[in-house]
Amino acid sequence: MPFYIGIHNGLCYGVFFDNTHKAYFNFGASNNRFSSFGADAGEMNYYLIHGNSVSEIIKQYTDLTGRMELPPRWSIGYQQCRYSYYPDKEVFTIAKTFREKDIPADAIVFDIHYMDKYKIFTWDQERFSDPKGLMQTLKDQGFHAVVMCDPGIKVEPGYETYDAGVKNDIFLKYPDGENYQGQVWPGWCHFPDFTNPKARAWWATKFQDYVNLGVDGFWNDMNEIATWGNALPENLEFDFEGNKATMRRGRNVYGFQMARSTYEGTKKLLKGKRPFNLTRSGFSGIQRYSAVWTGDNVAYDEHMLLGVRLVNSMGLTGVAFAGYDAGGFVGESNPKLFARWMSIASLSPFFRAHTMINTRDSEPWSYGEEVESICRNYIKFRYQLLPYIYSLFYDAAKRGMPVQRSLAIDYTHDHRVYNNLYHNQYLLGPSILVAPAESNQQLLKIFFPSGNWYDLYSGKVWAGNQETIVESPIHKLPVFIKAGSVLPMQHSAAHTGVKQDELILHIYCGNEASDFLLYLDDGETFDYQSGKSSTRLIQMNGFENKVTISASEGDFTSSYTKIKIVLHGSPADKILVNGHSLALTHHVHSFFSPLEKYDPINEPDSMGEENVRETSTEYTVEKIELSWS
Repeated sequence: MPFYIGIHNGLCYGVFFDNTHKAYFNFGASNNRFSSFGADAGEMNYYLIHGNSVSEIIKQYTDLTGRMELPPRWSIGYQQCRYSYYPDKEVFTIAKTFREKDIPADAIVFDIHYMDKYKIFTWDQERFSDPKGLMQTLKDQGFHAVVMCDPGIKVEPGYETYDAGVKNDIFLKYPDGENYQGQVWPGWCHFPDFTNPKARAWWATKFQDYVNLGVDGFWNDMNEIATWGNALPENLEFDFEGNKATMRRGRNVYGFQMARSTYEGTKKLLKGKRPFNLTRSGFSGIQRYSAVWTGDNVAYDEHMLLGVRLVNSMGLTGVAFAGYDAGGFVGESNPKLFARWMSIASLSPFFRAHTMINTRDSEPWSYGEEVESICRNYIKFRYQLLPYIYSLFYDAAKRGMPVQRSLAIDYTHDHRVYNNLYHNQYLLGPSILVAPAESNQQLLKIFFPSGNWYDLYSGKVWAGNQETIVESPIHKLPVFIKAGSVLPMQHSAAHTGVKQDELILHIYCGNEASDFLLYLDDGETFDYQSGKSSTRLIQMNGFENKVTISASEGDFTSSYTKIKIVLHGSPADKILVNGHSLALTHHVHSFFSPLEKYDPINEPDSMGEENVRETSTEYTVEKIELSWS
């Protein structure tokens, strides 16, 4: 992403360097007079973006490079992956265990061992003798399937995909016309030239068999291009829409164009259903076609926290749907590391656990009863937060704002944001402050930005504009809710396809004002682009102890029929809903069990024990005005 944001002298600006050659940036670390950027070749084509805030610069940058379409709702649930789950009996067992253990999940991911000798668009008939039956069984249990799609096509006459690729002349070539060969999982391979419209169109049609089986998730890997033992030759020819260029120009957009082709093809084949698409490689604008994960990380604390910062950075460059392999891909995790990583990842945009071959299992139940309970708690919390998180994805699609937000977006000119002690902290949307801690860290020094902040677990209120020490035991990731916020939530469920009739509004009282746009649609199709969606503006006026929920706008009819209202931090003894008095009741449960005995929680509906009251009203009422005293 050749884009950066400069902040100094109380001002901010952005520079997007629109050049796909190898680029370099000097940010002035060794010379405080100036910063600079350049590239090995190509045009000196760049955009200087002026704005009054970092959020305005992100908005303008995504005006240039594009914004994401809404992903399917299931894809922002929990995804379970391993390199690899096979044979099919193991997949059945994984799916069954999630449901039996009451751990929500929406997707099981198939790595390369589902293929016949790693050949793309094939199935290993011994390991997976009935892929269509497997997909149907998963669907019946509420699971979606995501399959690995590598670009390397094995050089093997008689292999249909190879023969069709040669016939259609879609592979990368040397200047003398010979197809380039590189070694990867299947052996010697050719690689489609995704800068060629003919190759993209050909690749897009190849997903028909997957779609016929019921697959609607696709994972673009190894698309840097990765090959064994050598770098990509610089003299390879890329088509570039008929304007031929070498690898020096084409390398950095190869993964981008592959993801584009996969997304455009599967979107067409799914006939109105949204595909999920994930890529390891991309370029500025990749958010239009794919989610991005950070690649093969290692199972230790440094990579866990590095993943957090990478996702923060990708959010600043327009990529709202981003994440990492929770638990670590390479090497062996341990109970504390896995528990901490899963708790952090539950509050990231893309939530997937993944580990490599010949390592210990890394499912939520693989590390003992204590870790299983911690994982269940945080996965359930994510599913309860889905109305909030899904609305953040709508904001990303409309304005380009990231789901996971660097503190530099909202607190740009507070120098403490840039202190290395706090550079792992971030906001999930406008209201949830997450302070990641290392797995063995029992105490954590954190920075509270301006405002007041509720402890997620106890309800304790912390004053902002201070640095302080908080406890961070393994079962309690430091998480805080901004006073003056309203969090739309729901009950947890086994998967996102479960219809819910009750919206839960958690109101965090304080002398602040805020607004939040609650967004709803069917979560599956592109009908929202023709108006079949709904929004409700939720406005909090903390000075007047009042929340106003606007009338629903749009043609989508929600499954919600009632609202549960939960007040945090208010000693109120009565509440008015559209002028009518309703009784408030104490709620005695905390959101999370303290886990002293590592007991799983059974769907409590409230977060915090101090001054928590609740009542209910109808969701179907048009405008709703709440006040309390």
